[in-house]
Amino acid sequence: MNNSVERAGNSSHVASPQVKSAVTLYGLPWPIFALITAVLLAAVYLNVLPAGLIGSLMVMLVLGEILGFIGDRLPIVRSYLGGGVILAIFGAAAIVYLELLPKPVISDITTFMKGGEFLNFYIVALIAGSILGMDSKALVKIGMRYFVPIIGATAGAILLAIVVGAAFGFTVQDAVLVIALPIMGGGMGAGAIPMSQVYEQLLGQPASYYVSLLVPALALGNVFSIVLASVLARVADKFPSLSGQGQIMQGVSIEEKAQRLDLGKMGIGMMIAAAFYLAGSVLGAFIPLHPYALMIILVAVAKIANLVPTLVTDSSSQWLSFVAKNLTLAQLFGIGIAYTDLQTVIDALSITYVAIVLAVVVGAALGAGLVGKLVGFYPIESSITAGLCMANMGGTGDVAVLSAAKRMNLMPFAQISSRLGGAFILLLSGLLVTFFV
Repeated sequence: MNNSVERAGNSSHVASPQVKSAVTLYGLPWPIFALITAVLLAAVYLNVLPAGLIGSLMVMLVLGEILGFIGDRLPIVRSYLGGGVILAIFGAAAIVYLELLPKPVISDITTFMKGGEFLNFYIVALIAGSILGMDSKALVKIGMRYFVPIIGATAGAILLAIVVGAAFGFTVQDAVLVIALPIMGGGMGAGAIPMSQVYEQLLGQPASYYVSLLVPALALGNVFSIVLASVLARVADKFPSLSGQGQIMQGVSIEEKAQRLDLGKMGIGMMIAAAFYLAGSVLGAFIPLHPYALMIILVAVAKIANLVPTLVTDSSSQWLSFVAKNLTLAQLFGIGIAYTDLQTVIDALSITYVAIVLAVVVGAALGAGLVGKLVGFYPIESSITAGLCMANMGGTGDVAVLSAAKRMNLMPFAQISSRLGGAFILLLSGLLVTFFV
């Protein structure tokens, strides 16, 4: 897939020949970036920052870039903890926790991310561009067997949760229902919330009680998924036979098509991505699946049936490259502000709880990798997409995990794991609750 699809903050931006600097941030010489930062901070603390798109996006772009720049240069963080990805998310969460930004700014960013659906805007660009950029035969070959490693991930997560939980005195019921299944369930909205309602109906306590139990598992599982994605990327570098370096399946090559950059095509790509998402939303009114899942199906069918002209596929690929290169760190910073509760993570930090959550995430990665290899997938890519993208917090976690693994082109498979895999876990939780009652 397109190797140019890297997160924002990559120093490959070309500075103007008139203004040269050894250090660049967001492609700009650091003195210019520092001046922009000073203007932003003045607007923030003088309470004149515009609400909405301009103000929120500017804070996310600038502060996300700074945290990403620092994270990519901290030795241990850079090598083993996800680098700028992890620092952009948890640095932003720490800013909220320590109240370093005014509350109106935090509120505006949260509204922009959630109410303004900036996260959806980002993800649909990755889904449309990645799938339409694939060879249709490769897409058929991959899609027909992708659910096999998802089942392997689920089995591995549950098995290790039971084993490690038993070692710490946890019952099978608590290890599976309270920790393993929420982690594997596709995030809050599609996982923990409906799961708590299932538990309420079958176990008797109010849904709010179960949410308070499930949320720490989700938060901590998301952290471990991001960290392990970074570790797996390092493993792939040291043991190249285990990885396709961004290709998900053996014998399938997804090559980049050389294109001349075209601003008009980027605009077309933006419209195509939005149109497919709207089509998924329309179908969602009749089919009980998440719009992301329906969008993936629609884009895949259009690609396999050759219903989209070259203009559309090329435009979608160019829009994908633009969004992934320029907006990723801003997106991660927004995830830290709007979706990451640092207090929840801190509250979950007991040795027993951490050990079982880690076991679930490792089990998901191992199960997906081992079973994925049996059906022809590269173990590293299978572990990341079918394993870690099941164990993270849905769409927000997918962005963070794939960024840490430097494999953003795998977003369609990550979304299958989060959405369709999450629906599978929700069904499984209902069945297992009746078994334990």
